[in-house]
This record gives sequence, structure tokens and C-alpha cells, in this order.
Amino acid sequence: MKSPLLSLPGAVPAEGVDEGVAAHYGDLFREQRALADGTGFVDLSHRGVVTVTGADRLSWLHLLLTQHVSELPPGEATEALILSANGHIEHALYLVDDGTTVWAHVEPGTQDALIAYLESMKFFYRVEVADRTGDIAVVHLPAGSIAAVPDGVVVRETAYGRDVFLPRDELESFAAAHGPAAGLLAHEALRVEHHRPRLGFETDHRTIPHELGWIGSAVHLQKGCYRGQETVARVQNLGKPPRRLVFLHLDGSEVHLPAPGTEIRVADEGPEGRSIGFVTTSARHHELGPVALALVKRNVPLDARLLAGETAAAQEVVVEP
Repeated sequence: MKSPLLSLPGAVPAEGVDEGVAAHYGDLFREQRALADGTGFVDLSHRGVVTVTGADRLSWLHLLLTQHVSELPPGEATEALILSANGHIEHALYLVDDGTTVWAHVEPGTQDALIAYLESMKFFYRVEVADRTGDIAVVHLPAGSIAAVPDGVVVRETAYGRDVFLPRDELESFAAAHGPAAGLLAHEALRVEHHRPRLGFETDHRTIPHELGWIGSAVHLQKGCYRGQETVARVQNLGKPPRRLVFLHLDGSEVHLPAPGTEIRVADEGPEGRSIGFVTTSARHHELGPVALALVKRNVPLDARLLAGETAAAQEVVVEP
């Protein structure tokens, strides 16, 4: 779904899963600084929007999600995962309940599979699941923003800013009132800075929540049964995850960033050494320079000098080994 905000001056379209919105509007670092200062907004209208209504919505979702939501107060933001039977991450939901409806935004293109799973689990519960992507767009106001939002819209407020569930036909008027617009690259650079994983970027087919530090923020350890809970409990109580998320400071003299999937090796073993992980997201940050998130084997020494492809990298701990 192509955003009308791609018609704004300087807009350069994003590619891949983020196709449909702007990667940037001509000045990546200016856009990052604006967001860091609490001004402007980010067009996230390509993300899927799913709602759940009905008297049983919270108790029903509580049975399916990794998060404790049965008593979620209206207006309180949370995030949650849906796992496979083996505990691998399948969906990530960013939620808020407005008192009558649970609103969630999800990764672009994942809403159909999510809704199919939710529909298969309805049974006798009084719930209705709807895809609202066609008429509702998500826009993000950064932390510190004092911008007013239109009356009657649902807002999900977190430490990182506010996600606004805006009627899609109001996108252009919102942009005119709340500019300057910042692109996805600026938003992603700040996400990397804050070590926040993203489904499909920091995850693959075998990722479990412990590897990414999603325990607590998206996985509640003292709630009832849900699919994949056995794996979560076993790793929490008896072992360690096989991999861990790290933040990388990259050599700033390199012209190109290592692409997602670039293999990581221990520098002392040379470019032909064994692979110990891979880059998941890389970005150019307005203050930190080139940075990245990566998944590496849990037992990689914390002081090991790394190579991301041919780029020297120093690791910062996100998930403890």
C-alpha cells in the first residue's frame, strides 16, 4: 500500500519489506536529529493494523500471547509475541486497548497470517478479529514530542514515543500539521541505538525470545500456558540461549555498511575464520557513526574483536552470555 506522503519533497521510497513509505526525505542525519529532539514524525503506514473486539478479547488474547494482558488497563501500551510449538518467534504485536477494542500494529505483510491464526483459535470466545490496514495508518511521534493528535484517535504511548492509529485519509493533513517528516532510515537508526529487535530483521526461523532480550518487555514469565511456553521456561530455568543479540560499533572508515546477513568472524582468526554470527540490521547514526545489531554465538568472548565481513567491529553487550 503506497503512502501518499511519498509525494512530499525529497521523498525517496524504501525498499523490501518497508516498501510503500519513504526511506528518507533527502537528509538522513537531519531527520535523525529531529526525531532525537522530539520533533517531526515517521510515516509507518505500511505496517499492518489488526483489531480485536468483544467481551472476551483480553482473556482470550491472554491465552495466545506471551504477554500478560488479561487485565491490561485501557491506554497502557505493551508488546507481545506469538510463538511456535517449539518456542520460535512467529509474530510480534505492539498493543494497546482503548476500553472496547485491542489495537495492534504488526510487521508489513504479516497481518494475514496473524489473522488466520487468531481466527483458528476463536472457538466459543466472544471476540471478533479485523484487518484494519486498509483504513487505518500508523504514524510515530518521537519521545518528547508535544504535537497534538486528532480527537478520537487511538494512541499507543511508550518510552520511545507515541504510535498513532490514524484514519488513512487523514495522513496528508496530519503531515502538514506535524512536519517535518522523517524517513524509515532515521527511525531504524534510533531503533538500533536503543537495541530494539524487529521481527524479520533480528529474527530467523529458529529465533527464541531469550536471544533478543524480549523477556520482560514482550514475554511475561509468571503467566499461564501459551504455545511455546515450555521452551521459554526450559531456557529460563535450566539453560542459556544458543545465540545472543549484540550492538556493534563499526569501523567508520568503510564506505559501505555490512548488509543484513553479512557473516561475523573473530578478527584474530582472520577473514577465513569460522562464522560466529551475522549482521541483522546496520545503520548510520548521526552521533555514533556506523552501527549494527547482530546475532552471535552465546560463547563468543565479550572482549573479542570482530569482523563483519571485512569491516572491523567492537561489540557491546545487549543480551548477557
